[in-house]
Amino acid sequence: MSEKPSLLLYIHGFNSSPQSLKANLMRDYCAAYRPDIKVVIPQMACFPHQAAAQLTEIVEKYQDDYRIGLVGSSLGGYLSVWLNARYGFKAALVNPAVKPYELLQDFLGQQENPYTQEHYVLEPKHIQELRDLDVESLQHPQDFWLLQQTEDEVLDYRQAVARFSDSKQTVEEGGDHSFIGFDRYPAAIIEFLKL
Repeated sequence: MSEKPSLLLYIHGFNSSPQSLKANLMRDYCAAYRPDIKVVIPQMACFPHQAAAQLTEIVEKYQDDYRIGLVGSSLGGYLSVWLNARYGFKAALVNPAVKPYELLQDFLGQQENPYTQEHYVLEPKHIQELRDLDVESLQHPQDFWLLQQTEDEVLDYRQAVARFSDSKQTVEEGGDHSFIGFDRYPAAIIEFLKL
């Protein structure tokens, strides 16, 4: 029996899109060097339960036929941990949100996604939805590679360093939440995910 083909599922962050720089870098790298990898980068729903349902649908569609690896950025990193707990996929986490239910308290109310111009209202129930997706302890910390920059202006990088203390880590001084210089990593990420 031949090995399953590979699928890279890229999960973007809060108020982001498949057009974000990191998503494009992963897509372009695969197109140039690993055209055998199917790349799936969904426009994530604004609300956590909808996003979780969306990811579940994608996984259920592809998991029988593909070997799936995850790249999760910011809130996408949080969702990647949730998917790992359910399905066991390996994941590269880029400046991941560890406690988005605390962080997004400050974002309640009117929102606009700068990429899609979608307007929506973030409500307290959506914070609870995020809590519902929390994974208390990592069953398989070796499934994760944390890519973190210390000058992340959105998240406290120390939360991720502590959370993934038993995982592979690359912690860079400086940088920002977008992860400056991400173009250095696609090849190594593909290798780590065994795609």
